[in-house]
Amino acid sequence: MRALLASACAVALLMGPAPVAPAMAQEAANAVQDLVLDNLTLAFGDTVFSAPKVTVSGTRLSRDDLLAIFKADAKEPWPTRLQRLDAGSLTMPELRVERRDGERRQVVTYRDVAARSIRAGRINELTAAGATLSVEGAPQAGSGSYGRIRAEEVDLTALSRLYTEAGDASGGFQRLYASLLVEAIAFIDDRGTTVSIARLTGRDLAGRRTPTTWSGAVEALSAADLGDDDPAKRARVAGLLADLAESVSVGGLEATDLTVKEVKGEDPFSFSIGRIAYAGSAEAGLALSEIGFGAKEVQGKIGRLSLTGFSLTPTIAALRRLAQAPLPANTVPEKGAAPVPDAQEAELRRLTPIIGTLALSDLGLDLAQKPVPAPVASADPLKAQKPAPAALPPTLHVGLRGGQMSFGPPKDGVPTESRLALTGLTLPSTAVESVPGLGSLALYGYRDLDLDVVADTAWNEDTRELSFKELSLSGKDMGRLHLNALLGGIGPEVFDPDAAVSGFAMLSATAKALDLTLENGGLFERFIDAQAKVLSLKPDELRKEYVTASVIGVPVILGNSAAAKAIGAAMGKFVAKPGTLSISAKAKSGEGLGMVDVSTAPTPAAVLDKLEVNAKAD
Repeated sequence: MRALLASACAVALLMGPAPVAPAMAQEAANAVQDLVLDNLTLAFGDTVFSAPKVTVSGTRLSRDDLLAIFKADAKEPWPTRLQRLDAGSLTMPELRVERRDGERRQVVTYRDVAARSIRAGRINELTAAGATLSVEGAPQAGSGSYGRIRAEEVDLTALSRLYTEAGDASGGFQRLYASLLVEAIAFIDDRGTTVSIARLTGRDLAGRRTPTTWSGAVEALSAADLGDDDPAKRARVAGLLADLAESVSVGGLEATDLTVKEVKGEDPFSFSIGRIAYAGSAEAGLALSEIGFGAKEVQGKIGRLSLTGFSLTPTIAALRRLAQAPLPANTVPEKGAAPVPDAQEAELRRLTPIIGTLALSDLGLDLAQKPVPAPVASADPLKAQKPAPAALPPTLHVGLRGGQMSFGPPKDGVPTESRLALTGLTLPSTAVESVPGLGSLALYGYRDLDLDVVADTAWNEDTRELSFKELSLSGKDMGRLHLNALLGGIGPEVFDPDAAVSGFAMLSATAKALDLTLENGGLFERFIDAQAKVLSLKPDELRKEYVTASVIGVPVILGNSAAAKAIGAAMGKFVAKPGTLSISAKAKSGEGLGMVDVSTAPTPAAVLDKLEVNAKAD
């Protein structure tokens, strides 16, 4: 105020006669003042703001002007009144925010609230020393606290416009704040579950108006259900959800040291994340690091988990369809009639978003195992020779160095493209004892497994083809199994939400091509050695028997066709000197080989006659 007064005096001296200067100085002094408002209360629907004392400094507004702005029953809308709010600062030793929703009551009390440099309802800096929180009533009661709070460039006018004025997306986004900081967040409910966050930051939160206003949409959704049997209610909920999803934009969010603990009950658990970072854009990105979790029978950690390419575009489109064309309520079919497809369930399935790519690294799991009972003694000599099962360790450790799952745009809720890649999947061989084909690995000398897995599929709607671009499994000191396949006759009906429709459509699928490659990395030699010991043969003797069985026995089983002999010869060469075995088959018919072709073929040779088969071993 002294600076403004000095400036006014200087301007007066420069502008004219001396007698005018004192009058202008006095006017400037009266223009800027400090005011105190006692027991200020504002009500917004079910939410009430109350402050015992509000000090407004450096304002040209009178007390009546300020009271008119904050008057709860004023005729002027909030955006118009808040635009007149102008002050150097506004401070409150205490601000209480209470919200009631039926029997549920939530109260937040902020300490030492200060808003600085307020111009036309926009706050340059908003701070609070901390806050306490209490929640009473169902479904869960509890209490909590916040540490220091700070926000920059908070636009109260824009926020009030979104909550109180209806509109559409044509108005564009309005920024509500530039940055936000909240420290030392802590909450505990009446069950003893605690949640804490060391630091939460956000930037560039923006919003745009909706046809029912933000407050109207939130209030309507609080008691709504997208699965309601009433089609009109479903349509309204879908429209509200779509409006809200398209009305919020977040530049970024970050949280550090998030912990959740449940110490009471029969199954206590804990969960922690060192850092959470969200970057908002057309395709949002989310990254989590230093994840830890534990419960009664499992302990685990993940070094990093990220999600990129996520999009709600198909979800919002499905919500718009629900809102514009309400579905009929599900009806019960007449006796003897075919079941009526659940249209509601089908449309809800189409709400699936574009998931994008989920990646993780450094996964570790420790699973508690139940002890294996001691084997019962038997007089049977054959059973006596069977080795007793090894004692299981108290915990089963499973690790994963890296993993990635990618999903393409969904069709009726099912991704049309997907790729799963796991690198360094480690686990003891005892964990797969009951898995067919893997249960004997421990007998072959594999104590711990180190596996890589890839599954890559894609669907082409134009050609009605489903391609398995890569299905592979490889293991350290084992080898690699690689498979490519192409299926035909896969149309959109395969993805129909009605299981009866999709199941019937799969009956028309055909096999067009298959490529199989087996690369030996040491597993075959261990298999021969183990089987030779069981049969009391030398490894070379057993190998020769397998060569004979491959070259002679396989063609006999497959019908002694040229293709069968080629397969048998390649297998025999592989057994004699294990390297790489490759077998490919392609349907001679462009339509592929259908289930009917296979099921009605009198012999395996009849099936092979419809295929172009190539087999070789290197």
